[in-house]
Amino acid sequence: MNEINYSGQGKYEIKVKGHIQEQWSDWFEGMTITTGFEDDNGPTTTFTGEIRDQAALHGLLAKICDINMPLLSVNKIKMNKQKNFHPKKERENENSN
Repeated sequence: MNEINYSGQGKYEIKVKGHIQEQWSDWFEGMTITTGFEDDNGPTTTFTGEIRDQAALHGLLAKICDINMPLLSVNKIKMNKQKNFHPKKERENENSN
């Protein structure tokens, strides 16, 4: 069974309907703001960045609600924690032993 981490800490991508200007980034706790268009949803804004815990996530979502932007999605971005694998270096290390 996989263990689920509910700490909220991590990198998130939050998408809302409508456009917001990048100058709002400070108010949204330094999140990167990207605007675009989707066929189904029309104009969209995506907030991407690190969130320290669930309280910060809830605070950010409350700000989105305060300015009446419909929430489309909230995704936690999985960070790949694997070591970089270099086959050539691995073989060199094996041959040197």
